[in-house]
Amino acid sequence: MIENIPLPATDDPVDSPFWEGTRCSKLLIQSCSQCGEMRFPPRPMCPCCQSRECNWQAVSGRGRIWSFAVPESPLLPAFEALKPYVTALVELEENPKLRIVGPLLTSVDGDIKGVNAAQVAIGQQVAVTFKYFAEDVAMPCWVAQPENSLGESDNEY
Repeated sequence: MIENIPLPATDDPVDSPFWEGTRCSKLLIQSCSQCGEMRFPPRPMCPCCQSRECNWQAVSGRGRIWSFAVPESPLLPAFEALKPYVTALVELEENPKLRIVGPLLTSVDGDIKGVNAAQVAIGQQVAVTFKYFAEDVAMPCWVAQPENSLGESDNEY
């Protein structure tokens, strides 16, 4: 666990199912019970049809890097100890309009430190993993995935 960093409240009724999912290593996304529109971050009302009814569905946790940053000093003191690190904004495979921020890790069980920003690229495939930052807070983090198992393009010949 990482100490002294600001953490989200996990008991807010609007997004508590999201945090319950992360503690079980599941990426749950809120969707409208009326029109089916998926949304993130969670909200009390659907932005498409204004329904207040929602449900939560598990998604694959696969996506592509839409943007990324390497935070520089000055940082909050708690984050200084973590640098250098890369934070990614990831568009989910199920719906590219759904984007989730999280740190890139060196591996599934890896550390936040050590990701070489020069090897990170927009469009790079990633998969979610979960890292505990406190006893009740498991944050979604991202790990780079190989483009394909053969190292070749996806084009068929």
